[in-house]
Amino acid sequence: METQGSPIWIDGKLVDWSEASVHFVSNSFQYGFGVFEGIRAYEGEAGTSIFRLDAHIDRLFNSAKIIGLDIPYGRDEIIEACCETVAASGYTQCYLRPVAYIGYGGMGLSYGDCRVSVGIATWYWGEYLGQGKLEQGIRVKTSSYTRHHINSNMSKAKACGNYMLFQMARTDALRDGYDEALLLDSQGHVAEGSVENVFIVRNGALITPPLTYILDGITRDSIIALARSQRLEVREEFFTRDAMYTADEAFFVGTGAEITPVIALDNRLIGRGTPGPLTRQLQSLYFETVRGRNKRFGHWVTPVSRAMA
Repeated sequence: METQGSPIWIDGKLVDWSEASVHFVSNSFQYGFGVFEGIRAYEGEAGTSIFRLDAHIDRLFNSAKIIGLDIPYGRDEIIEACCETVAASGYTQCYLRPVAYIGYGGMGLSYGDCRVSVGIATWYWGEYLGQGKLEQGIRVKTSSYTRHHINSNMSKAKACGNYMLFQMARTDALRDGYDEALLLDSQGHVAEGSVENVFIVRNGALITPPLTYILDGITRDSIIALARSQRLEVREEFFTRDAMYTADEAFFVGTGAEITPVIALDNRLIGRGTPGPLTRQLQSLYFETVRGRNKRFGHWVTPVSRAMA
């Protein structure tokens, strides 16, 4: 991951990478209290454009509302700041990380009087799950950790502290020689990957878990819309991991993972153990769309140059 040298937007101004810091006595550093987004910018028809920027920033503000964090900027200010940060980075393609956090104080757990800051960083991030995995697919392990129960955690907030669970799950999977982890919910249904939503294919239909326990993924929403635009059947329903073992195809979706085929789960091959035809079709359609070549979904891309004009 290449990061050094990209300016970071913090509270209204761009600062050098080396000058971007958070105080040790910070609520967010000590307790993980904050919210964030992961967004990608692609080089496409209109130059560098950010994919579904509006939806990501809406979710950032919704996450903040859920956990009780007041972002001291307007939605349009953050959208413009994202474009400004990408333009300043010099990247034609990059990953964006906006974070709303408490940069100082709040050690007694009470954060009501603490100042909230917003930072936006950019860096180049290729294939999140490993070079060649978009083409070859990945091997996944079912985690021993349970995805947060809906009443034990604010599961609709993309909150910083929530991700300790996902870090542990993914790290365990990597240590055991897998590429990624799959988490089940408290009832034993398939929930999601560490940072991805999951789809299976059965008899030509796409099936994905409902949003009951999981984050409302923007890439997930995009794939559902793109699939239905091709008149493919999409169903949201609970399923167990043995249903995933016997699926015709499976894939993970997410801003980082994009559309990554899952070719094996717990050392059981899925389908023929290679990326399937429907997965390939959706991969192609997705990458056309994020690069602004799918005019039907042209409103999903925000050209950086247009937003900065």
